[in-house]
Amino acid sequence: MTIAFITGITGQDGSYLTELLLAQGYEVHGAVRRTSSLDRSRLAHLYADPTLYNHRLFLHYADLDDPTTLRRVLTKVAPREVYHLAGQSHVGLSFEIPETTCEFTAMGTLRLLEILRDLPEPPRFFHATSSEIFGRPLEVPQTETTPIAPVNPYGCAKAFATQMVRVYREAHGLFAVNGILYNHESPRRGENFVTRKICRAAAAIKAGHQSKLPLGDTSARRDWGHARDYVRGMWLSLRHDTPDDYIFATGQLHSVQDVLENAFAALDLDWHKYVETDPHLLRPAEPMQLVGNADKARTTLGWLPQTSFTDLIHEMTRAEFQVLADTSIN
Repeated sequence: MTIAFITGITGQDGSYLTELLLAQGYEVHGAVRRTSSLDRSRLAHLYADPTLYNHRLFLHYADLDDPTTLRRVLTKVAPREVYHLAGQSHVGLSFEIPETTCEFTAMGTLRLLEILRDLPEPPRFFHATSSEIFGRPLEVPQTETTPIAPVNPYGCAKAFATQMVRVYREAHGLFAVNGILYNHESPRRGENFVTRKICRAAAAIKAGHQSKLPLGDTSARRDWGHARDYVRGMWLSLRHDTPDDYIFATGQLHSVQDVLENAFAALDLDWHKYVETDPHLLRPAEPMQLVGNADKARTTLGWLPQTSFTDLIHEMTRAEFQVLADTSIN
């Protein structure tokens, strides 16, 4: 039974990856922050399953700013694969808390690499990096060789971490992979992300709990995919014979406006009646034309995204509406 260790296991990607690895017969261990509430987390359905929890799923209190605890857990667990997904991952928030973003996203990755380097049998390592490392790229779409030029604190922190993963792969021989992930969403997306905010608002308006949706610039465009597809890419990258860097993306750009229209359409609503512009929600230094070329992942790993943009937004919106319906019944 292959043993895997996941940082950020309670997040969107961590929960989907845990489900995937358990389905593949893995024993899964995860680092949980001491402030996390497991019974209300994205892992609640797994945590509550007595056939899984403490049998093939194990959670450990550990944090990226506490290397002693991380080292102790990793030495005890001795995983063959480590998936590093934890960190402050909200671009807009990174302008407000740049030091915290760099501490966890940049230095947290370096601390983890140092721990893995010292283990008797270093595990295969996946680092979830971001398209934000490219900033305002001069080439569209981007590939694994596109120059790194971030334009926000989150992108800078991820750029540092990405380069350090490459250094440890080349200088220390670690099986270390950078997965350059473009925007990926799901019903488990954090509530402070614009896609989740829009889908949640559409459901609340449909249910009569909300009357208006304030938004910033709806012309901003992104390459949006489903998190469930992207974690499959993570797993495939560590099963390959050699470590490398891979872009995981759909190769298609959609705007916030597209999210808006699809979310409201999923519930037969006319968005014009409910949306208003709020200048306070406009974000500085907006990257442009971030769209990825995933040909390398396709040809080397056999990876392809399986969920369309429309299906993704409809799934998210209907999931939000179902939660409201269930809440009203209870």
